[in-house]
Amino acid sequence: MISEINQTPKALRLHIGVFGDTNAGKSTFINAVTGQNIALTSPVAGTTTDPVFKPMELLPLGPVVFVDTAGLDDKSELGKIRIQKSMEQLEICDAAVLVISSESRNACSLKEYVDMVKSKKIPYIIVINEINGKKLILDSDFYENIIIADLNNKNDIDNIKEALIDLLKDKIDDPVLTADLVHPGDLVMLTAPQDIQAPKGRLILPEVQVLRDLLDNKCMVMTVTSDNIRNALNNLKNPPALVVTDSQIFKEVNEIIPKNIPLTSFSLLMAKIKGDIKSLIHGAEAIDELNDNDKVLILESCSHHAMDDDIARIKIPNLLRKYTGKNLIIDNISGQNFDINIKDYKLAVHCGGCMINRKAMLKKQRQFEDAGIPMTNFGVCIAYMNGMLKRICY
Repeated sequence: MISEINQTPKALRLHIGVFGDTNAGKSTFINAVTGQNIALTSPVAGTTTDPVFKPMELLPLGPVVFVDTAGLDDKSELGKIRIQKSMEQLEICDAAVLVISSESRNACSLKEYVDMVKSKKIPYIIVINEINGKKLILDSDFYENIIIADLNNKNDIDNIKEALIDLLKDKIDDPVLTADLVHPGDLVMLTAPQDIQAPKGRLILPEVQVLRDLLDNKCMVMTVTSDNIRNALNNLKNPPALVVTDSQIFKEVNEIIPKNIPLTSFSLLMAKIKGDIKSLIHGAEAIDELNDNDKVLILESCSHHAMDDDIARIKIPNLLRKYTGKNLIIDNISGQNFDINIKDYKLAVHCGGCMINRKAMLKKQRQFEDAGIPMTNFGVCIAYMNGMLKRICY
């Protein structure tokens, strides 16, 4: 349990998907690169069924997660389902490794896999798993980024790591969490909700992520509960450079915090690094266009036990109906995959997305954009309906 708490959350790691035919050596590749026997290997085709995730540190990139997937040529009874799960992972990966065995008799399938990855605009490398010294020659004029590797050879594994670092170096410049809002030495106030949804004995994940990011940016951080905000301000010699609150108490905190102090929420900060924040803000404007019997979809990226006064099932629906004065039909779904006709809805409201990576959030935004359905998120829509969106920084 302690090791899990100390690990960087999967949602903050760059995702590297490993794809190829059954028995190409995908699991062997992951074991070799990570230096651990985390992925089950076997000469029996189809050993890997559901995706397997293996986190590691790949410096100077930082935390990454390798995703071991089922063979794309799986002809077993459950093959179609396994391939579908592999394809779902491709949608949220930041980079792909295509593994092909030097003993492969199906090398022509590699072109199909390359075209598939290119269609998703994902950077990739091809690793030829050299088995028993057998050589496999590919047309270098057609295939790019080819690495021939003995997966038992440390030098070859180091070459693969260097290729992955080069492949993902641009990802280091993804949107920052708080660095553009604060300066080293600034004092930042976090307001931590202590409601029934907060995990016992711990802070919620977005709070932990924001706290760590502020410390990395050399800021001083104080954390208070909402009932102690006034006391905290009165005890400070100088006002905080930024206040970060839970979106659920945006209105209450806004009434306490002087207007010259920048204010934001954990949900808005999550939206900034996980998706297209400007699109989410624009999507909130659709709230004013809702009419009676319009359908609104509320999405949460993770599944959890709904409690009394749940933000997704109680608070936001109540706020939407009160603000619009309309009899809205509101549906809730949880998880990363959904099988519904999104064109039935006039608006989608997504959670902060702390449990998914940026690629997955942007994929969802594209889905709704392509369907012509505006999307916003919890923090943005709450700020919008409280008339304070222009007051918020992100």
